[in-house]
This record gives sequence, C-alpha cells and structure tokens, in this order.
Amino acid sequence: MTNRRKFISSVFAAYLAADRELLAETSSHTPNFVLLLADDLGYGDLSCYGSTEIHTPNLDRMAEEGAKLEEFYAFPTCTPSRAALLTGRYPLRSGLTRVLAPKEHFGISDYEITLGQALESCGYATACIGKWHLGDMLRYGPNRHGFEYFYGLHYSNDMTLRVVDWPPIRLYRNEEIIESPAHQDTLTQRYTQQAIEFIDRNKAKPFFLYLPYTMPHVPLAASAKFRGKSSYGLYGDAVDEIDWSVGQILTALKARGLDQNTLTVFTSDNGPAIRTEFVKRAGSAGPFRGGKGTTWEGGTRVPCIARWPGHIPANLKLKGIASLMDLFPTCVEIAGGTLPPDRVIDGKSLVDFMEGKAPSPEHEFFYYSGRRLFAVRAGNWKVHFIRRKRGPKGHLSTPVYCHPPELYNLEKDPGERDNVAADHPDLIERLSRIALNFQASMDPGKLPPPFWRTFLP
Repeated sequence: MTNRRKFISSVFAAYLAADRELLAETSSHTPNFVLLLADDLGYGDLSCYGSTEIHTPNLDRMAEEGAKLEEFYAFPTCTPSRAALLTGRYPLRSGLTRVLAPKEHFGISDYEITLGQALESCGYATACIGKWHLGDMLRYGPNRHGFEYFYGLHYSNDMTLRVVDWPPIRLYRNEEIIESPAHQDTLTQRYTQQAIEFIDRNKAKPFFLYLPYTMPHVPLAASAKFRGKSSYGLYGDAVDEIDWSVGQILTALKARGLDQNTLTVFTSDNGPAIRTEFVKRAGSAGPFRGGKGTTWEGGTRVPCIARWPGHIPANLKLKGIASLMDLFPTCVEIAGGTLPPDRVIDGKSLVDFMEGKAPSPEHEFFYYSGRRLFAVRAGNWKVHFIRRKRGPKGHLSTPVYCHPPELYNLEKDPGERDNVAADHPDLIERLSRIALNFQASMDPGKLPPPFWRTFLP
C-alpha cells in the first residue's frame, strides 16, 4: 500500500510539474498589453507628430521602433472615450455619453464587458493605474469591472467645487482612499512607480496594464524634476514628464525580458483643451481645426503609437481610419480570446493593419458628441450635420445644426476650412444615407441624467 501511494504521489507530482512547465511556456508566449492614455493631449503635442516646442524623445523612439497611426480617433471628451476604449463600442451603446461628476449615482453598467474582464477570462493579471472616470461610486469602479488592482483617481483632477459639495481630489488604492486631497505634482511619478511594480509582480504571467495619465488635463502639474524645464511652460513640463514615464516603462519591460512579448500603445482621450479665460495654456491640435469638446478633427483625431518588436515593423507610418474602439478586439484577438457574441462590438481588430500587412479594416467613423451624431467620415470625405461654435470668450456654445450639411475633403483640406458641399450633392446624399443607416442600428444604453442634475444634493 505504501509503495502504491508513493507511486501515485510521484505520478501526480510529475503531472503537476509538467502542467506548471506547460503553463510557464504558454505564459511566456502569451503577449502582454500596456495601454498608455494621456488626458487632453493634442495631435501636435509630440515632436514625432510635428511639435517644435515640446520635445518627447522617448515617444519619438517608440514611434521609430514601431508604428505611428496618423488617422486615429477618440471622442470629444474623456468619459465617452474611456468607455469606447474599454468596451470596443460607441459610447451611446453603453450610455456613457457625457463627462461624469463626483458622487454621481451613474456609471458603467454591469452589462458592459470591459477589456479588463475580457483579458481576465484569458488568464491575464489586470491593473488600472491612473484616471478611471467611468463612475465615482464603488459599484462603478475599476475593481468591479475587470481590474484586480487600481491606483488612481475616479474622475478629473479639476472636479473640486466645494459649493456643490464635490470633495477634494481623492487618490485610491483599490477601494480605499489613501490621500485627499491628492498631491497632483507627483501623480505621474507615482503612477509610473506603481506600473513598474505591477509589471514586477506579474512578469511570470500575461498581464494587462492600463495607465490613463491624469496629465496634461488642467490644473496642470509636474514634479520638481520637470517643473520649469520646458520652454512651453507648465503644459510642456507635464508632457515632458509623461514622456519620461513612457521611457521608464519601456526600459522596465526590456530589463525584465518582456520587451519582445509586449504590445505597448500610447494615445490620448481627445484633442487639446481650448484656450479660454480659465485655460491659459493648452496643447496643439497640429494642422487640425478645433479642440476638446468639438467634432472637428482637432477634437477627435489624436496621436497613437504602437510598439511590438518582431511584430510591428519599425518606423511604420499608417494612414487609414482607426479608433480607440479597435483596441478591444485587437487585444482580444492577440490574447487568443473571443469577442462577446451577445452584443455589438463596433471596433475591428487592427492586428494586420499594425503589422503592415493590410489596410485598415475601418472605412467609416461616426463622430458622436453626447447622444447626438454630429458628423460622419467615409474614406477621405467628412460631412458635418451638427457642430459647435465658440463664444466671445472662447467657450463652446450650444450645438447648431448645419443647414445645409457641410462637406470637407480631409486629404486635401485636413483643417476643414473649405466647405465643398455645393460641388458634391451626391456625396452629401451618400454620407447622409450612411449616417441614417448607422443610426437605425444604434441601440442606446441607459443614458445619464442631464449634467445640471449632478449639482443638486
């Protein structure tokens, strides 16, 4: 009997050892994902995208070692963009159509499946380090929606109005407040440290690190090491520190032998803030018109750099429509997972596109602002049905309908200055039909109450 037990124990031990070896081999070949999301960074704020005033050597090197996407889209404001990135769906489908406020009883629905949840089901360790902004209440927080570790803020760093009972900015570790008010000048530095520690804890298994930076959203801040260094003022200091952070994370991946096995993507949640009496220094939209809050290209077209040595060719410049929504199916495909079959996933996998093997699978982009469709792009043509004007002090006014719609050729006129609608009634009709057909397919999620309600007790 003793010999039999020993035999069974030895066989079981050998099985476990073989199983562990197989898991280790599998995990060593299962790619990791690092998604880095800046806040209010403009298309023209990186030197690899044309900036002559802000110097970003680490992001420039990332672009040289990977792909620079030149027609990559977000949505006009932060909550909708984050919802699009994490669900792969137009924000209207999830109901996350506007910026959410502190203490608000609204947020991401339990019905939604985030990229964190999709990758968790594939065996990934997951972390969100930075600004969440998909709901302030704990039930809407990252720990309840696919991220086993969270370190950061629930909402934007300027949401501190005492007159409406908004609390000081709170820094969380998981579901515990660890600092209030949060010391904003060291947030980028601390996010970076937390990110590297997460990589260290999970370097032996596949991981998904989502790092949505707080900067360069106002109020601008930078640590002592970077403050006062940029010729572009505090905004430049904040971007310089993000560039440093990207360099630190890429160096950490390489030092731990994870460099070749990690897809790293850097992008922004919308275009740069528009200068007003309250926002004196903001970023650049490069050659584009408008900025944050608008559906002009300056509000929605953002920088995007993707790096994956051995898969994405070096110094690749990619033209073709792509968006934050495409990151969900891209990562799920690479991880060997399957997309949820019970819902519309608007994004499409960019694997072949980023590897330079095929054109972008996206042919249209629908510019939603709030719950309304403002514009549509198909190929190089873009038609505006609704747009926002700026008031005398720079603030965005209420939306106005374009009667008749306005048409722009983005290849010839990326700044959207020459309305050629009168010359192309056929294109107006075709793009209007595309818009109507898409709207007919849209099933909105539960929508938030009007923003003014957030100011009530």
